[in-house]
Amino acid sequence: MTAPFILPDGFRYLPGHFDRSAQSALIEAVIAAQACAPFWRPSMPRTGQPLSVMMTNFGPLGWVTDKAKGYRYEPRHPETGQPWPQIPAALLQLWRDFAAYPAPPEACLVNWYASDSRMGLHVDWDEEATDAAVISVSLGDKARFRIGGPQRGGKTGSLIVSSGDVVVLGGEARRCYHGVDRIYPGTSTLLPEAAFTGGGRINLTLRRVTLLELGQG
Repeated sequence: MTAPFILPDGFRYLPGHFDRSAQSALIEAVIAAQACAPFWRPSMPRTGQPLSVMMTNFGPLGWVTDKAKGYRYEPRHPETGQPWPQIPAALLQLWRDFAAYPAPPEACLVNWYASDSRMGLHVDWDEEATDAAVISVSLGDKARFRIGGPQRGGKTGSLIVSSGDVVVLGGEARRCYHGVDRIYPGTSTLLPEAAFTGGGRINLTLRRVTLLELGQG
């Protein structure tokens, strides 16, 4: 009999951490951010193939990717040239509560998943501070989140994440492959149609990018 998949150490799942009111406030912050940091569709390094998600960022740094320069963090939106908006206070509190790290996050990726969007298995490894947890918040439609081990092609497990749920990848889990298999359209009414045509799912991902300097924190 095949042994069951065991979640890696450092993985935490916090179902329903944000109630409906708090979820709505975060969505309003995403909508407000569009004035200086509208959603755009990044592309893969080398091939230039567009990602299936639209994205933007909060924070002093934002994750971007394109064919010419690849994966990286930048202080300004690649299309507007404006600084990213500040990380909402509720997300900074989430980091303080669950990151167990002596410095604040510097980036909050905002991914907008349409009904047919996916995110292949990957490891978040573009940061210097790989000792800091990655914390994600799901808003809107349900999704199937998949996580494996530190080697590509190994055994994986999955769970359905709903609006308001939080996933923490710390410790060993920080180095594990993970992704999103599918979106379940129409399972949430959180995202207003006027701002998010077709609805979908918003995923907010907090990251620390730079290493702490000696004596900092």
